[in-house]
Amino acid sequence: MEALHPRRVAWEGARVFVSAANKNTYRWLSDTVEQHLGAPYRLKLSRTRLRLQSEADTALSEFSEAGAWRVRLDELLDSRPDVAPLLTRIVRETSTRLPR
Repeated sequence: MEALHPRRVAWEGARVFVSAANKNTYRWLSDTVEQHLGAPYRLKLSRTRLRLQSEADTALSEFSEAGAWRVRLDELLDSRPDVAPLLTRIVRETSTRLPR
């Protein structure tokens, strides 16, 4: 994610957030999201985690959740383009914390 193209940031963010939501990285991401994006985004991340843990078809659930997060992050970046560098840093840091 070298360039800060908003659609790319939103897509990478969605992919990484959903991946982290069902792993130990969730706790760190949840705190970071609340600190920088606010409690409503933490709640949405929590709901994503719950849905992922309760669904039988994990791949389909992850795909659906990633789509929802892409839209959320697109809307966030449309309304607050100044958040792009911060969101990029959160996505990069979360990616490094995910198990390989």
